Amino acid sequence: MRKRDYLADMSGQFGMNLVANLIGQLTYFYTDKVGLAVGGIGIVMLIAKIVDAVTDLWFGNIIDHSKGGNRKYYRWILRMMVPYSILAALLFCVPIKAGQIPALIYACVTNILLSAVCGTLMGTPMSAVMVVRTNSQSERESMGVCRAVGAYGSGMVIAILTIPITNALGGNQNAWIKYGFIMALLVLLMLSICYMNGRKAKLVDEVSENDSQDEEEAIPLKKSIPMLFKNKYWVILILFNLITQITNSIAATSGTYYCKWIFGNDNLVALAGALGFFATLVGFVVSKPIIAKLGVRKTIDFGVLGAAFTALIRCIIPTNFKVYIAVSVIGSFVQIPLMCLYGVLLAMVIDYNEYTYYNKMVGVSSGAIGIGTKIGSGVGSVILTACLALGAYNPDLEVATTSMRYAIYAFSNYLPLIINLGLFVLFRFFDLEEKLPAIHEELARRRSQKSTEQ
Repeated sequence: MRKRDYLADMSGQFGMNLVANLIGQLTYFYTDKVGLAVGGIGIVMLIAKIVDAVTDLWFGNIIDHSKGGNRKYYRWILRMMVPYSILAALLFCVPIKAGQIPALIYACVTNILLSAVCGTLMGTPMSAVMVVRTNSQSERESMGVCRAVGAYGSGMVIAILTIPITNALGGNQNAWIKYGFIMALLVLLMLSICYMNGRKAKLVDEVSENDSQDEEEAIPLKKSIPMLFKNKYWVILILFNLITQITNSIAATSGTYYCKWIFGNDNLVALAGALGFFATLVGFVVSKPIIAKLGVRKTIDFGVLGAAFTALIRCIIPTNFKVYIAVSVIGSFVQIPLMCLYGVLLAMVIDYNEYTYYNKMVGVSSGAIGIGTKIGSGVGSVILTACLALGAYNPDLEVATTSMRYAIYAFSNYLPLIINLGLFVLFRFFDLEEKLPAIHEELARRRSQKSTEQ
């Protein structure tokens, strides 16, 4: 792979995560800018994410059965990037003047179309690209680092720009609509860069100039799903993505609530995001050496235990802005190496599929990231809105009540502490890293034997 290949792949991840981070801002937008009922929002987001999770395996199987060899994944990106961008802009066009029920229905439908349909048909091929682009573990790790840069960079863009820009445009729904359309154009540009580079790239297993490839026989969905659930590493990967996305989806919104109600100024979220950005830059610089030194599982331990520690500090000292900023910076740093491993873990699991079942099941296996991410996002939205409802949240107040403050502490401080300790326990069962050299040796032997026979 060349430097421009990494940059183009990073652009695709940046575009995908811009949309994901915009979705992360929806709870705040729905409650404080549109005026939708807190309980209704939680139900809508959960329904959308459950539908979204179901479509991951279904569409993954459709993609597996589509023609075009490994190059088909880029073709799916081409098909989906325009409707995906348009739907991202339409998220904010909620018809609140028509009433609560029509507005909630609109929110549910747009979220389902964006995430469950276009998002799945975009995200599954993006996940698969890391597997079909290179067989090199080192290059996959480099792709993981670059994708993490794109993912986190998009998060920083949303965290730093969203509130100041929308407030500058008027702070109302119309301001968010304008902002949404600007972000949609940026999403389309980033995905176009990814596709234009990928359509010319040389992929693994290509044997001629006209892209003729050995097509792996697709396994029917009713057979592939039981096979995947017998792969404990795939199950762990689902749980890993599910649990981390719960905290990620809450974190995408919680900072705005925290700054508005605990510190009295929602614009402070931009300052926190800007300072965290510098920590992430350092994190990206040292991620590859950290992963090389510690390995996959110990890098994950470093990330989750570090995140648990920063959450513990916030639990003990919840109202000091300087402490909040300091632990946010540390938390941003320790999470970066972990973020670089999502695609690497998926590639390891797909290699294990090929070793065990003589079939990679790339598309369906890639659904592990989508399933965990989307259900986790929905659960995160439900947890956040449930906490707000239990705390009798009222966006019209000037100062937060005691119950509102503790509701914000619950999803911002207490929950991340518990979840990250749970992740540490979960990865005691992930021993695939130690088995991988022998697995790769066996797979290389099979490919060599197949080539000789042909």
